[in-house]
Amino acid sequence: MQPPLSVGRVLPGLLLAMLLGALDQTIMTPALPAVAEDLGRLDQMPAVVISYLVAATAVMPLYGKLGDRFGRKRTMLVAVAVFVVGATLCATATSIALLTMFRAVQGLGGGGLMVGPQAVIGEIVSPRERGRYLGYIGAAYVFAAVGGPVLGGLIVEGLGWRWIFALYPPLGAVAFTLLARTLRLPRPPERPPIDYAGALTLAAAVIGVVLFGQTRHATWLILAVAASAAWLISTRFAADPILPLRLFRDRGFAIPVAISFLVGFALFGTLTYLPAYLQVALGLSASSAGLVVTALMAGVLITTVLSGRLITRTGRYKVYPVVGAGVAAAGLALLATWGADSGAGVITAIMALIGLGVGLIMQVMVLVAQNSVAYGDLGTATSSVTFLRQIGASAGVAVAGALITTRLAEQVPAAVALSQVMPIVFGLMSPLLALAFLLAVVLPARPLRTTAYVKETV
Repeated sequence: MQPPLSVGRVLPGLLLAMLLGALDQTIMTPALPAVAEDLGRLDQMPAVVISYLVAATAVMPLYGKLGDRFGRKRTMLVAVAVFVVGATLCATATSIALLTMFRAVQGLGGGGLMVGPQAVIGEIVSPRERGRYLGYIGAAYVFAAVGGPVLGGLIVEGLGWRWIFALYPPLGAVAFTLLARTLRLPRPPERPPIDYAGALTLAAAVIGVVLFGQTRHATWLILAVAASAAWLISTRFAADPILPLRLFRDRGFAIPVAISFLVGFALFGTLTYLPAYLQVALGLSASSAGLVVTALMAGVLITTVLSGRLITRTGRYKVYPVVGAGVAAAGLALLATWGADSGAGVITAIMALIGLGVGLIMQVMVLVAQNSVAYGDLGTATSSVTFLRQIGASAGVAVAGALITTRLAEQVPAAVALSQVMPIVFGLMSPLLALAFLLAVVLPARPLRTTAYVKETV
């Protein structure tokens, strides 16, 4: 069955916008050793990754609320423009400090690209029918995730890492044009003023948490605690809080965001440094290391498409995150036991297993949270799931990076450090997914609504 005309017209622009944000999270991973060789040392790699993730994560709740308040079209167009400007600046960076700064600018746009498309789909497609579109969303994400490491490795080997950022201006221009011409939604109802104080304090808390995990400096911990306290105070007095605490009283919202946090922590803490591990510790080329990651993303694509279609057909969703979390936890436990003498085939098979599990979880959590809230909280619910997942991702990357830099600070060679630390990282991530499994078991199983919030206008 073909999608409704209105959704079919908007979908290409939405998927391309998602592609931009997803591609940038993976295409740089095989390029990190080349960047370190050109601009800095291996121990400075985490800053390049974390700056993007922190910036994108910090602005996600704001994008969700701005979309609810001013309309999702405006916020998405701004996000695309900021993302492209940041990418253009990255191509000109002459030091790790400048690259880190420009990656943060790019992340300010990337946060909107991760939230906006899913919120638009949540607005114009009913939860029952939305399962059918999870396949499209998953395909766009996996296309970026699979193509990103491979394409990044090929560009690094053939042209140099700066050429990676040449992809974004033309893709961004196409996405901007498609969204500007096709996206027509009703004007949002009048809402109270945006809780900018809450947005700023929540962003500061995110920055403090992640940087404390990376540097272990007490200053960042103090910032995280103080900003969190300020955010809680502002939430009590704000007319329309940036992230309303009342939503967490509903298990249909609280459990999906908690599971998303755990999956983000485990997945990105594992995935971000895996290509570097394969290159530095095992001697694989950048493109070969990128290909190993494709096994995980192929598994994600298969189960995302399959579960989405089954959810639309049956109206039931609970079994998928339960099974998915269990499978992914088992995969990470196996990965912790893998050694350099086991061969690339073993790790490829394990990565595929992890992907099959993750594909049953990630997009289903967005669907469950959107199904549990009223229309006025749609953007907030969508951004909250992605926000918590990205906080988890940022924290996971920071923890793994801290373990690596600690070993390097002890004057251990990079290859030895990665060989010793990465199995430990894999082992630490498995219990987190076991906890996600337990949460999925108590996830409420509610009927999916069969009507959309609004119909797109022409």
